[in-house]
Amino acid sequence: MRAWVVHQPGPMATCPLRMIDRPRPDPGPGELLIRVLCCGVCRTDLHLAEGDLPPKAPGITPGHEVVGEVVAAGPGTVRFRAGDRVGVAWLAGTDGSCRYCRRGSENLCPRSVYTGWDIHGGYAEYVVAADAYVHHIPAGFSDAEAAPLLCAGIIGYRALRRADLPPGGRLGIWGFGGSAHLTAQIALASGAAVHVFTRAPAARELALDLGAASAQDSGDPAPEPLDSAIIFAPVGELVPAALAALDRGGTLAIAGIHLTDIPALNYAEHLFQERTLRSVTANTRGDAEEFLRLAGRLRLRVTTTPYSLDQADRALADLAADRVDGAAVLSA
Repeated sequence: MRAWVVHQPGPMATCPLRMIDRPRPDPGPGELLIRVLCCGVCRTDLHLAEGDLPPKAPGITPGHEVVGEVVAAGPGTVRFRAGDRVGVAWLAGTDGSCRYCRRGSENLCPRSVYTGWDIHGGYAEYVVAADAYVHHIPAGFSDAEAAPLLCAGIIGYRALRRADLPPGGRLGIWGFGGSAHLTAQIALASGAAVHVFTRAPAARELALDLGAASAQDSGDPAPEPLDSAIIFAPVGELVPAALAALDRGGTLAIAGIHLTDIPALNYAEHLFQERTLRSVTANTRGDAEEFLRLAGRLRLRVTTTPYSLDQADRALADLAADRVDGAAVLSA
């Protein structure tokens, strides 16, 4: 089968990915063999390719927003069978027994493993995934539309929860790509006023088209004090500005797995008056189930830019250069 691998991490201009042929894998106990129909292109994949996230194994295949069809099931699988359309997301496994798992925080499990980082992901024709960590896809979404829901949507939903947006509150979003354009719709559906800050003119147009109250450059001041904010762009320099834009008691959540260094903060300007700064780490399966149900109920509009599997390196280069509207999606 064809599969992309991270051959030599580095800037996209150095061609860090390579297409190879390798044998189709077989599912083990509790595993599913899935034929990949579509795979979303996440900024985490870009961090992996460029070396911001060191690969956990040599020659790893990226991709963790997989929509596919079950081809075969290993012994002990109980949730899916051949022919089912399923989703494979970032969280690929946990130990299930540590104190974090026992308290419902499996996203913090020290022995958690991740699709496209620890184990081979969806930039390939087939992928193997644990039956217990595979998801049902809500009806009404095409394969390409469903793919970004599986990480961009899930992690955006967790970030929104971590940001403690009050009913009818004022939310600021820095960066407006695959995750942010889905998160904004959930906030808008709750009655929030959403203000978007992004350097890409096309992203500002999309934000306004989706119903944002305002859309401006990432360095512009907020039109009004914010109750909550989320930073999706992996840019630490945005943190002081987002904190300063918060009203008293506001919360800022940083959604990315990677962030450049944060400049020095001034306590009185950025944190005093009970402003809160939070990180977001992966997600639980409960987050995924809640979000996917919500996505189906709200009929979220998923904006995608299509690429073929052969164009995975181009898709990542376009993502790095802000040339992608919404979410990039690879199709088999």
